[in-house]
Amino acid sequence: MPAIVVLIVVAVIPFGVLLSLGFSDIVVSRGVIVSQELSLRHLTTALADPLYHTTFRRSLTLALTTTFFCSLLGFPVAYLFLIGGPWVRRIILVLTIAPILTSGIVRTYAWIVILGGRGVVNATLMEFGLISQPLRIINTHWAVLIGMVQIHLPIMILPLIAVMSRHDSRLEEASANLGASRLATLRTIILPLSVPGLGTGAALVFTLSYTTFVVPQLLGGGNYLNAATMVYEQVVYSLEWSKGAVTAMILMATCLAVLLVFAWLTHIGTRWTRVAQR
Repeated sequence: MPAIVVLIVVAVIPFGVLLSLGFSDIVVSRGVIVSQELSLRHLTTALADPLYHTTFRRSLTLALTTTFFCSLLGFPVAYLFLIGGPWVRRIILVLTIAPILTSGIVRTYAWIVILGGRGVVNATLMEFGLISQPLRIINTHWAVLIGMVQIHLPIMILPLIAVMSRHDSRLEEASANLGASRLATLRTIILPLSVPGLGTGAALVFTLSYTTFVVPQLLGGGNYLNAATMVYEQVVYSLEWSKGAVTAMILMATCLAVLLVFAWLTHIGTRWTRVAQR
């Protein structure tokens, strides 16, 4: 009962307010809603606006790309944790958890220093004579992608470590006894058993990447617009609360749709375990 009450207060009621703002025309005066009338105008306008299509396509592409690279980089780290000794495991855990203990804003500002015109990357390349003038990395899509992958990578690694740590080591021993190479064991034993961790990590990374505001705002510059920054500008700068509510609802709906796809793919990837149990 306490959990249900908390959920209603922090989720159900705010979502109801969001729906009421999105499906109505409101008049705001000094931060107070003066009048409110039911209307679908903001929703139909948003669905027909090419700017919304471009913005959400960019947000979706960025989030999926971030999820892909986090999966690609996170799985080897989790596998090293699986096969490593006690000290290797401790080092991996420290290096994985330590960034989470630091604010995302601080890590984003660190990337500004690293990728800036006089940052570490450009200074190193110029020192070795690889470039004659600084590259424009900051305030680009690539800067946002780099920052997103680094910031969200621990969120992918931890679920993988949790799932892979529960693997029965006798399966790997049996695979080796049957003559399978380490690569074959990885492909046929470890990777299928790690699908739940991949699915969980991908869902978490995608949700955070798709709805993030800080990283695109700081590393992408003022001209980099994604769904979260669009909501911020509509609510804070333009004071168009109905537009912001509609954009937030579209953001939530599309995020939920992709998460359902991830859940479906994870279900397919673990189907063999249910068949084996039968």
